[in-house]
Amino acid sequence: MIRPGKMILQVLSSIFKKPATTRYPFVKFELPDGVRGEIKFDPKNCIGCKLCMRDCPTGAITIKPAGEKKFEAEIDLGKCIYCGQCVDSCLKKALSVSKNFELAVLDDKKLKVTFDAKSQDAPEKKD
Repeated sequence: MIRPGKMILQVLSSIFKKPATTRYPFVKFELPDGVRGEIKFDPKNCIGCKLCMRDCPTGAITIKPAGEKKFEAEIDLGKCIYCGQCVDSCLKKALSVSKNFELAVLDDKKLKVTFDAKSQDAPEKKD
């Protein structure tokens, strides 16, 4: 049991210490390298081998053909556990992880993200 005198010293010493918490929503912080956030797909690099689909432990990735030598990916962020196994197994580096971790939504339909292979210049993201 803590004696009252010892407890008062502890309380008074904590008054002058810097707080351990941050004001997160108002003050953004820089995430360290290696943080696995949202999965990104680059259809220009995809060859349709579907290794990412086979290696995904939750089955969150679906690769579909979208034309001749073009593929699109559907990623269910609600199923994804952000382990990065799909990124590691992709031979052509069509998948990558970003530092975006703020993925909370109220509608679970918005968690299914489809990356189209329509344009050659840049992948389109539809929600």
